Formats: sequence, C-alpha cells, structure tokens
Amino acid sequence: MRMEAAGWRIMAAVMTLAGMTGCTTTAPSVQRIGVDEVRDLSGRWNDTDSRLVAEEMLGDVLRRPWLGDFKTKAGRNPVVIVGTVRNLSSEHIEMGTFVKDIERELINSGTVRFVASSDERSEVRAERLDQQSNASEESAKRLAAETGADYMLKGSIKTLIDAISGQQVKYYQVDMELIHIENNEKIWIGSKKIKKVVRQPRARL
Repeated sequence: MRMEAAGWRIMAAVMTLAGMTGCTTTAPSVQRIGVDEVRDLSGRWNDTDSRLVAEEMLGDVLRRPWLGDFKTKAGRNPVVIVGTVRNLSSEHIEMGTFVKDIERELINSGTVRFVASSDERSEVRAERLDQQSNASEESAKRLAAETGADYMLKGSIKTLIDAISGQQVKYYQVDMELIHIENNEKIWIGSKKIKKVVRQPRARL
C-alpha cells in the first residue's frame, strides 16, 4: 500500500510539473530598427511604400513647367491643398499616413505654399469664430481672411493581384493629379507603380 501511495504521489508531481511547463509562455522578441530600414513582412503596402511614393511623385510634380509658369505670371509661389486620396485597392491602407507624407514633401520643398485640408479648416474656423466673442480685440483673428488655394492635389491607390501555388504578385498603382481650382484644368498627372512577389512557404508534413 505504501509503495502504491508513493507511486501515485510521484505521478501527481510529474503531471503537475508537466502542466506548469505547458502553461509557460515565451516573452516576445523585440528588436529596434531604423525608421528608414525596409522590412517587407507580408508584402502589403507599408510605411516604406508610402514614403517613397510620396517623395517620388512630389519630386516629379514640382519639377514640371507649371510651377515656373505660375511664379512668372503671379509673382509668388502657388498655394496647394491636398484633396481626397482614395483607397481603391483590395487591402486596408492607412491613407492618413500617405496623405501626411505628401503634405510633408509639399511643405518641405519650399517651392509652394500649403493650406490645411477641409477637415482641419473646420476646426480652425470654429476656433476663429470663438475668438470673436472670447478673445481680446487686439488678439482675435479676422474672419474671411483665409488663404485660398490655387491648386488641389487628388489621387487614388489601386491594386492588381495574381496568385498561384503559394506565389503571389502584388501590383500597386498610385495615380495623382493636380487640378487648377478656378478653371478645373488638370495641369499634371503622375503615376507610380510598385510590384512585389510574395512567396508563402509550404507546410512540411
């Protein structure tokens, strides 16, 4: 009986240890990398795509003749606003990040003036209206004194996907156009294409 009881105690201890081992979790491995370092993990649109496309497309639009022609005629830098950039692709893309990349390139170029988007203007207008009642006369900002944009930049992102036998080709096309706000004339159209091959490892039996 004593041998049997001892055997049960040993078995219970082994099962308890096994249960504790099975519940043990491994801490995630974290590695810090440079924000400009390219890491394509899934093949989807990522921060590198957003930054590079914005840089290349804005570099192209600011090299075109329209900019010099406008400065010669108006005697000043043109005022640009970013309109709607649509995600017409087959995957979720954080468009806000892409739009901010575009805005950054425009502002940092120093060759155009840039005004806030319609959503941002609504908040600023509310603040300006509030100042009319609550700020001192000397510090309150005037109504109807906004800088009007000369051009609007609009665009879209589309995808085409071809896949077979664990291999997938993703094709992204970003189309942008610059429109004269007063006469609706399209003065620039640009396109940037990205193609990625994604290979899925096959499960081992």
